[in-house]
Amino acid sequence: MTTRLLGAVAALALLAACSNTDQNAAQTGAGNTIRPGSQEDLVANVGDRVFFDFDSSQVRADQRPVLQRQAEWMGRYPDVRVQVQGNTDERGTREYNLALGQRRANAARDVLVASGVNGARITTISFGKDRPTALGSDESAWAQNRNATTVVQ
Repeated sequence: MTTRLLGAVAALALLAACSNTDQNAAQTGAGNTIRPGSQEDLVANVGDRVFFDFDSSQVRADQRPVLQRQAEWMGRYPDVRVQVQGNTDERGTREYNLALGQRRANAARDVLVASGVNGARITTISFGKDRPTALGSDESAWAQNRNATTVVQ
């Protein structure tokens, strides 16, 4: 009787351990753990990009919470430096889109700084229309490509 009871307890413990491992593998993808303060951590737990309206570099009200979360996340990892990359959709000239992408990157950086992040930890760059997130020439693709993406350096 005691042997059966111990066997049952051991089986339950083993199932519980396997269940936790499977759950963690699902959360982190293929069993890998996400390193705190990494790009993967930022993407999985905070969000790495904010989106803009057509021909605008003003951070939309619905996108400010993403930047707030990024600022809080950076507060937890004071050694992390980031680059904010401004992007545009394919419409417009290369020169215009490079300038618009830079304004978008700067706008996102300004919100991070206003939220308490030391500006020395943030660099900006514009890729204009050269690095699209989504391929296609329709509003769905264009909306995804109008963004500022935060990348851990």
